[in-house]
Amino acid sequence: MEFGIGIDFHGQDVTKASVKAAKDAVSKSCLIGLNEVCGFTQGNIDENVFIEATVAVSRPDEVIKEEVIKCFPVGQITVKCVYGGLKTDGLYFTKFGDKDGSIEVAVASVKVEIKNDGR
Repeated sequence: MEFGIGIDFHGQDVTKASVKAAKDAVSKSCLIGLNEVCGFTQGNIDENVFIEATVAVSRPDEVIKEEVIKCFPVGQITVKCVYGGLKTDGLYFTKFGDKDGSIEVAVASVKVEIKNDGR
């Protein structure tokens, strides 16, 4: 399992923060060896790798899950959005896209499971 954080400094966009958190978690992991150990190829990896991403933000119902799914290059992906993360004081400049004076911080956990045919 890997963890990541993502921050939207301006705009208070929970989807942008969630995407950054998912990308941060992905950047800390490596699935090297799946082809040698499990016999996965580019043709069958998607049917054998299962990724579950959980993102915690202050407004989970506003996260566009399809955007988070795009962070993962392989596998069957599910995204669960839960209440959490952090909303903290920031700057308020409408020219930067701010809707209010806060910063949105997302936390993501990413779990990868593989289906193995007994090798």
